[in-house]
Amino acid sequence: MKRVAKPVFFIVALLILFLSYTATFGIKGQNGDNTTTYIKGVSDIRWGIDINGGIEATFSPATKTKATKEQIDSAKSIIEVRLTSNHITDYELYTDYNNDRIIVRYPWKNDETSFDPEKAIQELSATALLTFREGDEYTTTETGSDGQPVYKTPKGDTAKNVILQGSDIKSAKAVMTQDQTTGKSNYEVSLELNDSGAKKFAEATEKMQGKIISIWMDDVRISNPRVDAVITDGKCSIQGTFTAAEASALANKINAGALPFKLTTTSFSTINPRLGSSSLNAMMIAGIIAFTLISLFMLFVFRAPGFVAIIALAGQTALSFAAVSGYFPFINSFTMTLPGIAGIILSIGMGVDANIITASRIKEELWAGKTLDGAIQKGDDNSFWAIFDGNITVIIVGLLLMGIFGPTNILSMIFGPATTGSIYSFGYTLLIGIVGNFVFGVTATRLMTKSLSGFKFARHKWLFGGAKE
Repeated sequence: MKRVAKPVFFIVALLILFLSYTATFGIKGQNGDNTTTYIKGVSDIRWGIDINGGIEATFSPATKTKATKEQIDSAKSIIEVRLTSNHITDYELYTDYNNDRIIVRYPWKNDETSFDPEKAIQELSATALLTFREGDEYTTTETGSDGQPVYKTPKGDTAKNVILQGSDIKSAKAVMTQDQTTGKSNYEVSLELNDSGAKKFAEATEKMQGKIISIWMDDVRISNPRVDAVITDGKCSIQGTFTAAEASALANKINAGALPFKLTTTSFSTINPRLGSSSLNAMMIAGIIAFTLISLFMLFVFRAPGFVAIIALAGQTALSFAAVSGYFPFINSFTMTLPGIAGIILSIGMGVDANIITASRIKEELWAGKTLDGAIQKGDDNSFWAIFDGNITVIIVGLLLMGIFGPTNILSMIFGPATTGSIYSFGYTLLIGIVGNFVFGVTATRLMTKSLSGFKFARHKWLFGGAKE
């Protein structure tokens, strides 16, 4: 066996302990009375409706004519804008095109005391007000759920001078163009105005060449394009560094302000949590006790490999929580639900299983007469494919759960879109946990085990499950 350098054990262990600590407690800074979160921890996890409880409401267009798919998507977009602008990010939002329904679920705020569902949904169901305004003056700046600034409440000339309203917009759609010089594809939003809007916009663009005309949804700014030319035919485009998703989202928001109908609330109700805060605390205590018992079992039965397994399991658990809390800037925070907790528990169980398989194979090789180095190498080789087969199967299951039971899929068309979200969250946490098992239960465990075996005090077969010498 090619030995791993002795410092590797300490390097890997320290990295895992750092991840475990920061993923659990986060890193925060205090500036006077304000607390700044640099790295999110367990306390920043967004608990779902089944834990906190919340509201469910169904919206439908207040018209007898059937709405188009584009109109329903636009209405959905405006509800999203209002949820996020009110710092409500733990929501589930579904569309039912067949029955012209939009279903929204979101949990109560942590400091909620009134629990009045009718009052909570009034702002969501109000008619959207889309305006194009002169300039780009705003009153307040807040940070959105994606970490980007949100500009609110127009002021000054921007508040006074409204150029267009939603009723002036005929249509908005995302289009892809190609730069003739570089050949690079760009995304932009193409606008078409009606006759009254075209006339007002021609006058405004002539007056404001080189200046900004900002676009507002209610009192939230959604775009601030600069006027490059006079628009006289009622057709223009909003250009920028858009991705396809960003251009489509902006087009939906603009279309939402031009809906020919208002939304009405056809039903609403309070959703009681299936798991309250006291039960959540009990679950946390049970998890700590279970982890302690598993650790003692691993130490007693497998000794040195068991000690390494405890460190690896801590890393796997920390990674699961980090992927939910928003610890990593490239992974959005994810609402933790009861099925999500079940996915983490199942993946940790598979992590324990992976470490037991490897430690057992090493133990068998030692009792078969192999040297310590040979037993570790042979045990790793013999256990890898058993672990790989079991874990890759679960990864496929996790991907299928996320793909089939995601918010938009064929099963939503059959059973209704509101039936699939909880299964999606189970697949997500299960998938993250199994990926963590490969990182920590396989890679990190083997590096630490081989490194540990290089120390003189650890060159005893008994420490790795063999007979006493």
